Amino acid sequence: MTKIIEISTKSEFELVNITDQIEKIVREAKVSDGVAVVFTKHTTGAVIINENEAGLLEDIENLLKKLVPKGVGYKHDRIDVNAHSHLKGILLGSSQNIPIAHGELQLGTWQRVFFVELDGPRQRNVLITVIGK
Repeated sequence: MTKIIEISTKSEFELVNITDQIEKIVREAKVSDGVAVVFTKHTTGAVIINENEAGLLEDIENLLKKLVPKGVGYKHDRIDVNAHSHLKGILLGSSQNIPIAHGELQLGTWQRVFFVELDGPRQRNVLITVIGK
């Protein structure tokens, strides 16, 4: 079963917690044991798993700004002026696989799933594919 989560981002960089929507899709799929594949087709977005703590979320944004600063002469900027967004997406990745056991995502106590907007604001889609029995 595959469903789409639609996201409207409001800023250039944004971490959107999509855990609740994924859990709802897993319940609807009625899969006891399997995996949820969380994937974005956007090259200037990413999917990560981490803690939903305000200071940490700010730290993630600051780290990415330091690692891949905006406007430092990237060749792709001649086209879209968003090369930094594409490069951050490469570092973070476009998908996560989350085990399902007893009908529930097997996330750690503090783990949450985030869509990471790297070139917003935009309309985004995250595909959730639930596989199992």
